[in-house]
Amino acid sequence: MAKMDYDGPILEIDKLSISFFTRLREIPAVMDFSVTVQPGEAVGLVGESGCGKSTVALGVMQDLGKNGHVVGGSIKFKGRDLSEMSPEELRDVRGNEIAMIYQEPMASLNPAMKIGRQLAEVPMIHEGIGEKEAQERALQVVTDVKLPDPARILNSYPHQLSGGQQQRIVIAMALMSKPALLILDEPTTALDVTVEAAIVELVRDLGKKYGTSMLFISHNLGLVLETCDRICVMYSGEAVERGSIEDVFDEMQHPYTQALFRSIPLPGADKNARPLVAIPGNFPLPHERPNGCNFGPRCDYFEAGRCDQGDIAMVGVDGNDRHATRCLKHEEIDWDAPIALGEQKVKGEIGKVVLKIDNLKKYYEVSANALFGGANKKVVKANETLSFEARESETLAIVGESGCGKSTFAKVLMGLETATDGEILLDNQSIGNTPIEARDTKTVADVQMVFQNPFDTLNPSMTVGRQIIRALEIFKIGKNEAERKNRMLELLDLVKLPREFADRMPRQLSGGQKQRVGIARAFSGGARIVVADEPVSALDVSVQAAVTDLLMEIQREEKTTLLFISHDLSIVRYLSDRVMVMYLGHVVELGTTDQVFSPPYHPYTEALLSAVPIADTSIVKKHIVLEGDIPSAMNPPSGCPFQTRCGWKSQVPDGLCEKEVPPVRVLEGNHQVKCHLSDEKLAEMEPVIKIAAE
Repeated sequence: MAKMDYDGPILEIDKLSISFFTRLREIPAVMDFSVTVQPGEAVGLVGESGCGKSTVALGVMQDLGKNGHVVGGSIKFKGRDLSEMSPEELRDVRGNEIAMIYQEPMASLNPAMKIGRQLAEVPMIHEGIGEKEAQERALQVVTDVKLPDPARILNSYPHQLSGGQQQRIVIAMALMSKPALLILDEPTTALDVTVEAAIVELVRDLGKKYGTSMLFISHNLGLVLETCDRICVMYSGEAVERGSIEDVFDEMQHPYTQALFRSIPLPGADKNARPLVAIPGNFPLPHERPNGCNFGPRCDYFEAGRCDQGDIAMVGVDGNDRHATRCLKHEEIDWDAPIALGEQKVKGEIGKVVLKIDNLKKYYEVSANALFGGANKKVVKANETLSFEARESETLAIVGESGCGKSTFAKVLMGLETATDGEILLDNQSIGNTPIEARDTKTVADVQMVFQNPFDTLNPSMTVGRQIIRALEIFKIGKNEAERKNRMLELLDLVKLPREFADRMPRQLSGGQKQRVGIARAFSGGARIVVADEPVSALDVSVQAAVTDLLMEIQREEKTTLLFISHDLSIVRYLSDRVMVMYLGHVVELGTTDQVFSPPYHPYTEALLSAVPIADTSIVKKHIVLEGDIPSAMNPPSGCPFQTRCGWKSQVPDGLCEKEVPPVRVLEGNHQVKCHLSDEKLAEMEPVIKIAAE
C-alpha cells in the first residue's frame, strides 16, 4: 500500500478511555486522555508504573488483547479512525506506518534467524520489494544506527550481540519501512547509561533524518527533556498536564508534576541540607480511585468540598503554547513559592575504618568452548587489584557499567565467592577467603545486602513478619519468639511500614513496600556494612526518594557503612560521601563526591557524567558520546582498559595507553586517578555539567 501524503496531525488521541474487563468488574485503565502528535514532532509520555502509558501505546497499536476495550473517545492516525479499519488495513498500517520499539530488545528478535534476514523481511512483506533491494536497505539502516562492521552484524544471530547492539537492531527494524510514527516504550531501561546516551542521540538524529514523529514513553524526565519537543504527564490513568518541554519544566501548572520534580535529585540537592521530598501516600489502585481529582489525597494544595467533587477537565493555561492542566486551583497556587524544606538532617560523624580492601583480585576460569569443555581455558579478570577503605557511617558509592565487576566484588564481600588474591578485612579480621557457609553468625549478620529487584528476594508463601523473624532466628537475635516478634515490629517501624503489614503476604505489597521489607531484613542483625546493589533502580521516581531517604536515616541511627552500587550518578551525587568509579575490573577513579564530580576527571568518569540525563532546562552539558561497546572481560584490551573508547588517548605520547596499564596517581586531597594523562592535561579539563548563564 502506498503511503498517503497527509499534512494534518500524525496521531490524534481524543478523550480516549480504555477499560479491561474481568469477571468481577470493569477496570478503567485510561480515562479522558487526549494528546496530539504533529508531523516530525516528538512527544514524551511520562508517569509512574501503572499510570496507563503503555496501555495508551497498545491502544494506538490496536493490541489490547481479549479483555481490553476502548470504551470512549477515538484514536486517529493521519486523520483516519483506527477502530474503523479492517484487519487487513490495520496490518498494513502496523509495521509499515506505525512501528513500536519495546523495552526488552530480545522480545522483538527471532533468536533462530540471522539479523540481515530479519531486517530484510520487513520491506519485503510490507512493500513487496525484492530481496536484493531489501538487503541493500538493511545494510543502509544498520549503518544509520551506527553499528560497527555492518556486514558482520547482518550475518550474526541476536545472541552474538550486546544489549545495546540488539536495541539498535530493533530500532533499525522499526525504521526499515520509514514509518510516519515511532512509539518507543522505555527503550533504554535495560541499558547502561553511556549506551543509553548513544541510543537517545541516535533516536533523535534518526527522527530528524527520516522526519518520523515519535511518542516516547518513559519515567525518566531527564531523557524526555533530551529527546522530546513536548511532554504529557500522566497520573492514575489520566493526563494531568501537557505542553512544550520548556513550559512544563519551567512553568509547571499541576501539583503532581511539581511533586515529581521535587522527588528527583537534581544538581544542588543535598541529603543533609536539601533532602528530596517524597510524595506522601500511595498510588491509587484502578478500582479504588478517589472522587474528584485522582491526585487529591496526596496533594499539598487539596481543598475538601472542591477538589473531591465530580470529574475535573483539562483546561488551557493562558499565554503558553498548547499548555493544559487538570487542576482546579492552578491559577491560585503560587508556583514560585520556595519549596518547604524537608527537615534538615545532621550528618553522622564518619568514624573508624570498618572495611579495608587490599589488592583484591577475582578471576574466573572458563573453558573457551564451554559447551564441549574444550582444553583451552580462558581467564575472566572480574576484579583487578581493588584497594580502598570504608568507614563507619560512610556511604561509598561504587559506579560503573554492567560488566565492570561491581557485583562480583559484592559477591566476594558477602562470601558468595572467595577472592583469588588480596585481602578483605572486616574490623581487622580477614574474611576474603572465607565462604559464607564457613563464616560465623556475627560476620554474616554484619555484612548484609539489599538487592536490585525486591520482587525476587522475598518468599512469596511467607508473611512479611515471618520473613523478618526468620532472619532474626538465623542471626540468633532474641531469647524467645516473643522477643523476636517485638524486634520484628520495631524493624517495621524502622522502615516506616505499618505494623499490620506483618500479617501481609508479599503479593499484597507494592514494589517500594517490598524493598522496605528487604531493608528491614538486611538491618535485622545490626549490620555493620550494607551493600545496596542498585536498590532503587526498579522503583518509581517518587518511591526512589522515599527509599533512599529511608536508607540514609537508618544509616544515621545505626552508624552503618553503606556501599551503594549504582549507575545512576544523580542519586550517587545526592547521597554518597565518596565515589569509586570502576571500568572492566579496575578502579579508575576514587575520591570524595566533590572531587569525582568536578574536574579533573578520569576520561571515563567524564563520559559517564556527560551521559546522565538531567531534568533541568538550565543545565548545559559537555557532549561526549563513547564510541563502541564495552570490551569483554574475557578479552580485555592491552594497556589501559579504557583506551579503546577514550577521547583523550591522542594526548598521551608514544602510544603508552595501548602498551601499559596506567599507575594509580594520587592528586590533591588523596584523589586517585588511574590514567596516563599528564598533570597539565588533567588541569585543562572543563566541568561537564554547568548551569547556563541567565
